[in-house]
Amino acid sequence: MVSPVKPPLSSAFLFFFVSLVVAAPWPQFSRHVTHGTRFIGSNSLKLDSYHPKSTFVSPRRHNLNSFNVTSDCATHSLETSAISFITSLGYYTKDVLYHSSVTRGFTKVAYLKQNINGVPVANAVASVAFHGCQVVSYSFSFVKAQRSRIAAAKPTVTWQSVLPQLEETMQGKYNGINVTLEYLAQDDGSIALTHVIQIQNETRGWYEAFVDAHSGRLLAVTDFVANASYNVIPITKKSIADGVQVVISPHGIGTPSSPSGWHTIGQGNTTTTSGNNVLSFRGQEALNQSTPVLNFNARYDPTLDPTVASNVDAARTNAFFIANVMHDFAYRYGFTEDAFNFQLDNFGKGGLEHDRILMSVQDVSGLNNANFATPPDGQPGICRMFIWDFATPARDGAMANDILVHELTHGITNRLTGGGTGRCLQTLEAGGLGEGWSDAMADWISQTSSLTTDFVLGEYVTDSPGGLRTYPYSVNPTTNPLTYQSLRTLNEIHGWPIVSRHTGYADVLTEAIGEVWANMLHTVYAVLVEEHGFSTRKLTDVDGSEGNIVFMHLFIDALSLQPCNPSFVQARDAWIQADENRYNGTNRCSLLKAFASRGLGMNADDDYIDDITFPADC
Repeated sequence: MVSPVKPPLSSAFLFFFVSLVVAAPWPQFSRHVTHGTRFIGSNSLKLDSYHPKSTFVSPRRHNLNSFNVTSDCATHSLETSAISFITSLGYYTKDVLYHSSVTRGFTKVAYLKQNINGVPVANAVASVAFHGCQVVSYSFSFVKAQRSRIAAAKPTVTWQSVLPQLEETMQGKYNGINVTLEYLAQDDGSIALTHVIQIQNETRGWYEAFVDAHSGRLLAVTDFVANASYNVIPITKKSIADGVQVVISPHGIGTPSSPSGWHTIGQGNTTTTSGNNVLSFRGQEALNQSTPVLNFNARYDPTLDPTVASNVDAARTNAFFIANVMHDFAYRYGFTEDAFNFQLDNFGKGGLEHDRILMSVQDVSGLNNANFATPPDGQPGICRMFIWDFATPARDGAMANDILVHELTHGITNRLTGGGTGRCLQTLEAGGLGEGWSDAMADWISQTSSLTTDFVLGEYVTDSPGGLRTYPYSVNPTTNPLTYQSLRTLNEIHGWPIVSRHTGYADVLTEAIGEVWANMLHTVYAVLVEEHGFSTRKLTDVDGSEGNIVFMHLFIDALSLQPCNPSFVQARDAWIQADENRYNGTNRCSLLKAFASRGLGMNADDDYIDDITFPADC
């Protein structure tokens, strides 16, 4: 999401969906890395979800020379080698399930789940990264519980019996995706058996509901929503205010990213904003149809209302264009079929198919916002772009590339973190990191020279030079004073102390956390570009050594390495390990100094106190 949503005014706890929030004797920010709060539907049901705290271990971070060498990996599969390593940490082989994997250059990352009584534990996951036969990092959030505190593996309540009330409370419908049976670790140390049911509505909501298979209580949710020739806005321009141009035949035909181009479905070509990677349509048009846009050359007139027919065509075309450009350049950096990307046809290259992005422009489900829903690999991502009414006439979010890029990046970060499940950015802190990555991607794309300029998100849609965030992203601490310690002022009750000047609502927690992370990445970017230079071909030639190309490789690689529901410290460590894996640690000191300059030094911990230290050898 890009802007705050009005917080509920009351909480309606219906039938068995009661979730008590108990005041704790510890600071609220201590829950950032383990809990996430969701407000569901217009009935304002409030639910806290728990995620076991992750551990992320890499040799340099923990002063180790190396991990155990897996000598038999040359003859054994990645699955066998990863399970063998995790069991060497003290877990039984029968308690570890292989889930998926991704390759990053010479590094392969395997994703695993904890297994109890033959049932996977939904929120207990692990990953192991191999460079050749060497384990270079690992993470896990496996849990231990007394046998008496683990629920029986056979349900006593069927999911069909609770579905009608579940749909009523969550104001949506079961979408037909197979219901699974999974254990769920609770913050009191118990392990519940749950039915995992996807509930969707026609507008914004898309959830995985974890319903206790013995009591029928709703225990947790995964929120999948993070809130020819073309006359378009080039992707490096932020909005229509920066001008449009006609782009001729950019379809990528014959390239690895889009081998059949942007307008092919199966064996046929389309003459609409529909193709293998993206379907762009207006509002509530049928998801499998789109009104023809034969020459994709409609011109947007900002003096007219967005809903004028020619403006609708222009908006759909621009959204289709930007989403495909994003697909293709992210593919080049590693967001490929076997890394859980979005495509109808994966051309036999791995991963699950039939999950292209559904792009709804001028969506009627909201105003002054946008969102992206990221379900697991194999289910389509849905991006909803709204109209913004801060100016007259109103402005279309689909004509603001910075907003489009922000939303589409949610699909990348949610798919790559945790191995394609869409479940691994659910805590407050991890959700904030998600917002930060999305802002950082829009920032990266907008930079056009070796001079790193300050970046403001949302100037066009808000009709304000200040945009949507509290401060511009800047290396200047006077322009942007946010540091790691800024997170101490955030909690799950009161939110960011500054009320949004656009909406008047204070529910801006994840956006505020995201601002801290995005500005850290802005600083990292500036340092890398200063040291290694700038490439104007960053979207198409990803083999260069320039700093902006290095930055994006580390951005993508680190997502695959980091644990499920990472903290700031773990996300930073994943960047350091990504540099070790891809560049032999060339940029280690530059990265550590850049993070330290914003309070995330080597001794920073989850107490959110600024630390500016970096290793003595730097």
